[in-house]
Amino acid sequence: MMNEAEPKLDTLHTDPNEQMIVDRIYSAVMEQKLAPRTKLSELALCETFGVGRMRVRRALLLLSSQGIVDLRSNRGAYVACPSADEARDVFVARLTIETGIVRELARGIRDDGIQILRSHVEKEEVARRTDDRPEIIRLSGAFHVELAKCHENSVLIRVVRELVTRTSLIVALFGTNQASTCPDDEHASIIDAIVSGDPQSAEDTIRHHILHVQNGLDLNQSQKAEPDLAKILTGRM
Repeated sequence: MMNEAEPKLDTLHTDPNEQMIVDRIYSAVMEQKLAPRTKLSELALCETFGVGRMRVRRALLLLSSQGIVDLRSNRGAYVACPSADEARDVFVARLTIETGIVRELARGIRDDGIQILRSHVEKEEVARRTDDRPEIIRLSGAFHVELAKCHENSVLIRVVRELVTRTSLIVALFGTNQASTCPDDEHASIIDAIVSGDPQSAEDTIRHHILHVQNGLDLNQSQKAEPDLAKILTGRM
């Protein structure tokens, strides 16, 4: 489900075959197809992608550096599984960082940035009308990365991207029906608040939005891992 508008992981000089593995697993996590705790068998990945074990291992190391995969000594690789406390910490971090981002954007955002954000929301609306759930989930998270890109700070972009990915894992683990995606129309409201030029309004709007997602979580529940990697990563559903 990756497209040109969606940023890839920072894997400069990565072998194309390794990048393919990274992108496919990253997309599956973002779309909540790969549940936390899912074991990423090296043999299964080699067979799925038709590559050698060393390329799979390097891809898993790259994913581990992004917090997407946990590498356990003598046990292998697993999709990361945030604890309830880590889930709370992720939302605190998002509130701290993203409220600051939108405050700055409300003080001045380029016209092309507004156009990119509105175009992104239009894509979300199309996905909702067609009930394309994987695309809805992917675009919901990607919107927040686009906000960071409008801020034009490379460090913030990387941090927000990782937090969004962690949020996808958290929602996959603890989410209820109310927390599966960002609520309808709230992204458009965030853009409107930014365009209004009122930093406090922009902060209040995104704070409400992030808390809305967090309040839809049930930190006492968790979802089971899906064992069929080939089915998920090749799209053979």
